[in-house]
Amino acid sequence: MRAPSAVRAALGRWCLRHLQLLPVVLLVGGALLDYFTSPHVSAEAFYTAAPMTAAALLSLRATVLAGIGACVTDIALLTHFGLIGDSGGWSELAAVVTVSALAVVVNRLMHYSYLRLQSARRIALAAQRAVLPQPPSSIGPLRIAVRYQAAVKDAQIGGDLYSAQDTPYGVRCLVGDVRGKGLDAVKVVAVAMGAFREAAEEEPTLVGVAARLERALLRERARRTGPERTEGFVTSVLVEIPPCDDELRLINRGHPAPLLLHAGQVHSAEPSEPALPLGLAELGADQNRTDTVPFPSGATLLLYTDGLNEARNRAGDFYDPAAGLTGVEFSEPDALLDVLLTKVNRHTAGRVTDDLALLAVTRTTAAPRGGAHGLARHQR
Repeated sequence: MRAPSAVRAALGRWCLRHLQLLPVVLLVGGALLDYFTSPHVSAEAFYTAAPMTAAALLSLRATVLAGIGACVTDIALLTHFGLIGDSGGWSELAAVVTVSALAVVVNRLMHYSYLRLQSARRIALAAQRAVLPQPPSSIGPLRIAVRYQAAVKDAQIGGDLYSAQDTPYGVRCLVGDVRGKGLDAVKVVAVAMGAFREAAEEEPTLVGVAARLERALLRERARRTGPERTEGFVTSVLVEIPPCDDELRLINRGHPAPLLLHAGQVHSAEPSEPALPLGLAELGADQNRTDTVPFPSGATLLLYTDGLNEARNRAGDFYDPAAGLTGVEFSEPDALLDVLLTKVNRHTAGRVTDDLALLAVTRTTAAPRGGAHGLARHQR
């Protein structure tokens, strides 16, 4: 069964192909209306609509041909009824010629607008690659995959962020969601990503990484004025996967809890204590509590933003990723994310209302040391 979004895309392509015949249909329909009705009934509206429709749907050449066709058809019908020398006939022909000329101008304006849009998309894609670079697909025994789906069609970057990098302390990952929209959110993403990349390499503990991120975001917020000072905080999950261990460490700062998938089972790695998002540390003390979670061979850690668990269907029901993934096994994180996006898009019928970032990490070989038992244990 084809996904609803794929069906709509195919239907859209079919409609576009048939809409491209509309200028010809208008010209033929106008000519028949003119020929088989009273001389006092004019099909001027058809003749003017044909080149304008071509301007919106077709190329410059097709627009010019539609305009010429409209003028020639109008002249032929006016001559047939003996109205070519009449003041009304001249007025009608002048209107058709004028609209045909304007259609050419409109076609060119739309073409240049399309070129500017394509240029903006390329710039946005370059910005995304600079701010959110693609992490390596593998680091030692770990396989890594990411996906980003923007809420706005053709947008390339928003307020969600992700990163995964190899460090002297193991693989460290970040997934977060900036409070706010537009360029201000993108600025915060750039600040957070820059601070994380530097701190992940230098700080010996995950708490130190979180503290560096906190300070960077507070500096960024201090530069803002007015209502914007209340935005710019980031809900996030920080992860550290040591190189020789079968567990991982998490710091959750007000973000949806990651999911751990193993042998068809799905567990939510809930934080031991709730914490405020990054950038709001002054509102509460001791926000950086580290939770230790088993991460054996064959397990996958799924980090995501709230665009996943808050995706709604037509009835208003939220998507439940844990229920959707229970009982399903994946050999590679790329396959997991592909299936997950298909499931959530089917749930929402393709209606995306929020940005969505996904990061999956799979351990493919057994760690050399025995693992902890139970879902999680906690430490300061």
